[in-house]
Amino acid sequence: MSDAKPVQADDSEGMSYLDTVKTRVVTVYIPLLLILFVLLFPFYWMVITAIKPKEHLLDLDTHNPLYTLAPTFEHIKALLFESEYPRWLWNTMFISVTATILALIASVFAAYAIVRIRFRGAQITGGLIFLAYLVPPSILFIPLSTVIFNYGLFDTPFALILTYPTILIPFSTWLLMGYFKTIPYELEECALIDGASRWQILTKIILPLAVPGLISAGIFCLTLCWNEFIYALTFINSQEKKTVPVAIVTAFTDGDQYKWGSLMAGALVGSLPLVVLYSFFVEYYVSAMTGAVKE
Repeated sequence: MSDAKPVQADDSEGMSYLDTVKTRVVTVYIPLLLILFVLLFPFYWMVITAIKPKEHLLDLDTHNPLYTLAPTFEHIKALLFESEYPRWLWNTMFISVTATILALIASVFAAYAIVRIRFRGAQITGGLIFLAYLVPPSILFIPLSTVIFNYGLFDTPFALILTYPTILIPFSTWLLMGYFKTIPYELEECALIDGASRWQILTKIILPLAVPGLISAGIFCLTLCWNEFIYALTFINSQEKKTVPVAIVTAFTDGDQYKWGSLMAGALVGSLPLVVLYSFFVEYYVSAMTGAVKE
């Protein structure tokens, strides 16, 4: 009998079509440039509108709408110092962070129980939790508004803090379930043999290994709360208690007249915290989405 080992196929042959410059331009560079243009052009339009003088925004026949040679910060100055925008930003941050913490705590317990304890019907429970995420918020805000009003929480930050987890927990639980499954069971079994409790296993073994998953779920929850509009519009009535997405729309519009400079400045300043957050934690976010765990 021959001891010759089977020859393994060279995977690099499958990418040989990218060897020529023309092929790379057509199949890689042009699609990437188109995607970047589609993704970045709205942000560019927001920035250029926020720094245009008022007369440039009103007279598009004389001034080019795609750029300006006389940038100004009058819209941003008016936004920060002549309106209640700092208070709106604080409301948004407080509500988003608090709701995110509550949702993460509930999601961690739910995901750990479904994945690790292995009770009867755990998989069905996990599927039902994810299906709850598919329910549109536009359907739920009507019954939730009745609950909020009966409990005396209408027009308070707690109206949003307690309702946002209803749309955050299902997806966060599903995401953490997938991440907890990648953590080896042997670690938990060894801890149980050594006499560790479930609480000690969760806090000292599972959570430290699941930091990328927690960061990913936290970014998702924070972003969703930060940009949420329907609940914030329905449950908050006082102008000083509103969040940024609702406040800038109601404060800088007067009938059919839109103060585009202030609107775009508010959207720009309001998006900067999320941009900074993503720039710091993008690696953890990607690793959690791909289910990567360093063993």
